Amino acid sequence: MTSTSLAPRRWWAIMPIVFITYSLAYLDRANYGFASAAGINRDLGISPGLSSLIGALFFLGYFFFQLPGAVYAERRSVRTLVFVSLVLWGGCAALTGVVTNIPSLMAIRFVLGVVEAAVMPAMLIFISNWFTKKERSRANTFLILGNPVTVLWMSVVSGYLVHAFGWRHMFIAEGVPAVLWAVCWWLLVRDKPAQVNWLSDDEKRALDTAMRAEQAAIKPVRNYAEAFRTPAVMLLSAQYFCWSIGVYGFVLWLPSIVKNGSALGMVETGWLSAVPYLAATIAMLAASWASDKLDNRRAFVWPFLLVGALAFALSYALGSTHFWISYALLVVAGAAMYAPYGPFFAIVPELLPKNVAGGAMALINSMGALGSFVGSYVVGYLNGATGSPAASYAFMSAALLVSVGLTLAVKPQRAAARGYASPAHGK
Repeated sequence: MTSTSLAPRRWWAIMPIVFITYSLAYLDRANYGFASAAGINRDLGISPGLSSLIGALFFLGYFFFQLPGAVYAERRSVRTLVFVSLVLWGGCAALTGVVTNIPSLMAIRFVLGVVEAAVMPAMLIFISNWFTKKERSRANTFLILGNPVTVLWMSVVSGYLVHAFGWRHMFIAEGVPAVLWAVCWWLLVRDKPAQVNWLSDDEKRALDTAMRAEQAAIKPVRNYAEAFRTPAVMLLSAQYFCWSIGVYGFVLWLPSIVKNGSALGMVETGWLSAVPYLAATIAMLAASWASDKLDNRRAFVWPFLLVGALAFALSYALGSTHFWISYALLVVAGAAMYAPYGPFFAIVPELLPKNVAGGAMALINSMGALGSFVGSYVVGYLNGATGSPAASYAFMSAALLVSVGLTLAVKPQRAAARGYASPAHGK
């Protein structure tokens, strides 16, 4: 039985929920860039350097709580964990709109990172419970599409909200939906196919058989310590650290870069900030489809990151005197940095068994969070210190080039020969 004939209704029942949930998470972490462009620094007396630190504090909280969340999701319940996270992060996001001093803003940004930390690894574990190897790159992409698609519409909506009501009302209006969605999540989601009544017994058995066959072909790994020491996990952790420097330096400070470079208003800035994410959405769908079709992950990761690095380098070379050409290169860079997410997160479940794959993905994602902290802080600092985005372009370009080299160092086929294999490669 092919993966396409395995209960196709799963895609319609699971993917919209996954997409909306991660969209709301991404909305409430990325809108700080608009508040920064819209005057939060002036209103609260925040210096450029401190603004960079506050924007980055989210990722520090995010870094520390990845693994505990993944362990709970793997051993207990994704459904319960994400429900609690939705309520807490929606509340924190809305509270950002009522802060009156810098310490409370810093505390809320850090706590927001803590309560969102478990969401990404938990959702990847959830997908691995429902979708087979041949489906996983596409399934991961529908999850992570919540990132660029959210920033796409958030860039426009936030521009209008800030223009009409100010940054405080923007935070409140964009925090409340997560709390409301928590109720929908609880009513609609079950952890595993065996727990739902909309699949037939035959469909459940077919899925279970396919999942067991995949696991049987992967060499057992006793515990997290052994999994974390595998070369692939160490390389992918370092790779994702460098990749995330580019991604989150871009996401958090793009509105400020566009606004300062173009001297346009917030509404126009919102529209221009949205375009790279439209391109990213198209690139992600194409890359994940091709990766699943050709059963190749690495070949759909490093070339895109190389293109992103070159686009940033060209923007740096142009300087700030050619805004529209530089902006076009930013669109290319944004699309290229997002395209590989689906294939990338399909690598680990194909190399490691289910009992440790979730923890390994959490470790990799936590290193991505640390890279995000470095990227969002350093890019913001460089922009403020130099008065131009040129230095930050060079920094993001260098980080992406390192991630390209680390991706090329990961050898899934050779790992498979040693036994860390997916069914497709473990022959």
